[in-house]
Amino acid sequence: MPLFLTEAQVFELVTMTDAVAVVEACFRRQGEGKATHEPRRRVRTPRGALHVMFAADPQAGVAGVKSYVTSPAGARFHLLLYDTEAGQLLCIMEADRLGQLRTGAATGVATRLLARPDAGIGAVFGAGHQAETQVEALALARSFQEIRVYSRDAERRARFCCKLEDRLHVPVRPAANPEEALAGAHVVTTVTSSTRPVFDGAQVEAGMHLNVAGSNSLLKREVDDAAVARADLIAVDSLAAVPLESGDLLAPLQKGLIYPESLVELGQIAAGLHPGRQSDAEVTLFKSHGIALEDVALAALVYRRAREQRVGLALPG
Repeated sequence: MPLFLTEAQVFELVTMTDAVAVVEACFRRQGEGKATHEPRRRVRTPRGALHVMFAADPQAGVAGVKSYVTSPAGARFHLLLYDTEAGQLLCIMEADRLGQLRTGAATGVATRLLARPDAGIGAVFGAGHQAETQVEALALARSFQEIRVYSRDAERRARFCCKLEDRLHVPVRPAANPEEALAGAHVVTTVTSSTRPVFDGAQVEAGMHLNVAGSNSLLKREVDDAAVARADLIAVDSLAAVPLESGDLLAPLQKGLIYPESLVELGQIAAGLHPGRQSDAEVTLFKSHGIALEDVALAALVYRRAREQRVGLALPG
């Protein structure tokens, strides 16, 4: 019988360390052409939207559909996981925590693959729900001497830093402004809901790695033209998602500041089919849209552990 798993159960069954390992492996399979996904599709109403995305991971023998509704009341996420060999529904799970983990994990993988080996100073823009796993994944990817955090709300920013520093035992410091956060940083991560760039791209320094993770909409931007044009290498989680939901890259592409042919999927780098960063002076950028393959691969691990530990509610088959 299929299982139903709650957010709390998903939280207990997998860690960020698990998520980083799973997401890196699924990127590798994507790069090798051994897994497939379809970009997010949306159906809108006057007050909300239904978002649907799906993927198959043949090596794991699973496929899945992630769907969620956004409305003035918030967002609710669910994932259906299927056994593609037996043609059976394996699990229905609440998927907010799943998405939070895989989004952070993608940033961690990109940072491990693309940041300079000596990267020790991080800057994070955002102190909301998704920012926690971003900082957690960064701390796994590199040995940071300091991670600076900037957000618009000073009080929330301070609470966020205290919470993450206590949890991760890494210095997490509030920055008073974007300039303070950026100065001398080696890895810069944006994870906001902003519709406008959150820092001046003229401040991007040689050797920086940028993770742009907050937006999956053509109507939103976290980085400006200057930051994108400064990048020597731009990696994305999905080339197919770029024209559908990459507000950060759309304007630079339309203006000819960058070209579609210059973009590379992170999976190609994870699989060793593209060299990635080639010098300490290069600026690298990872644009994360969030793809269903990450969700499905991590959901498969959640499901296996739920079965092993006898967790979850059995549903009628």
